[in-house]
Amino acid sequence: MKRILTLLLAATATAAASAQSTSIVYEGEAGPGVGKHIVFLASDHEYRAEETCPALARILAKHYGFKCTVVFGVDEEGFIQAGSSRVSGLAALEKADLFFIVARFLNPTDEEMAHIEAYLERGGPVVGLRTSSHAFQIPANSKYAKYDFRSKVEGYENGFGHQVLGNTWVGHYGTNHKQGTRITTIPEQRGNVILSGVGETAFTHAGAYVGKAAPDFTVLATSQPLVSMDPNAEPDTKKPPMPCTWTREYAAKDGSKHRVFHSTQGASQDFLDDNYRRMILNGTLWALGMEKEIKPDMDISFVGPFQPRKFSFKGEAKKVKPADLAGWESPIMPEQPE
Repeated sequence: MKRILTLLLAATATAAASAQSTSIVYEGEAGPGVGKHIVFLASDHEYRAEETCPALARILAKHYGFKCTVVFGVDEEGFIQAGSSRVSGLAALEKADLFFIVARFLNPTDEEMAHIEAYLERGGPVVGLRTSSHAFQIPANSKYAKYDFRSKVEGYENGFGHQVLGNTWVGHYGTNHKQGTRITTIPEQRGNVILSGVGETAFTHAGAYVGKAAPDFTVLATSQPLVSMDPNAEPDTKKPPMPCTWTREYAAKDGSKHRVFHSTQGASQDFLDDNYRRMILNGTLWALGMEKEIKPDMDISFVGPFQPRKFSFKGEAKKVKPADLAGWESPIMPEQPE
């Protein structure tokens, strides 16, 4: 009997460890973010959310003191799997101060979706990048079907992307993987606190998206498709600049309005550009209501080796578990065997 009990306890501990292994936590120690908690959801198929989110989380934790939880999509063995809906750890949203999402076509369990819904219903601020405009692909018979990017639910049409971030998936603008993008800040917005220390332009590897600005948006920057992936390439004259970065507010359950910052870019390679990285970090602080902490010379340096992979479908680093990224100096991502 004692042996059976021991085996049961061991099995329970293993199961608990497996559940916890889909997320990691970076604990900040000093800075304006001490006492505040940011929860990242990192699972998209192409743009390397599993690299972007821990890299940004480390910056925000190490340099500014935030507690940052990163929830990854994993496979059955617990290895990071790009675009996987197998996520665990979103219960952290219950007391989170910010939800930072980089996701695509997810259909998480009802238990995990319940945490997202509760967060949105209370009106927590949101930062979303790239494919988060179509973060969820949820069957019509699900209790969370309204979050689907093509939702027809009355009052929540076009789902999370449209209702929270401002746009659902509309389409590419230019040829992805063949046309890089020049991000240009709006001249009239260059005094906006989110653009503090941000240069007039940035280069991103991810191709442009169609961005439809509603009257309630404050558009901060536009995307200009280039004729190639060369940062110095000429603009594609057939495609004039398109809105790509904005702030807005979404409505909580009680009708109150809450802050959103969205960028249609966000491949991990995009963050090699200092101006783009600074803009996203500034936007994150703004969403938190911490605009007084935004300085033009804020430290935006990476913490530990950041080695982003070329974005592509099925291009993620293999056999990497969330725990492999837990340390400050663990490489993002580890070198892969030949």
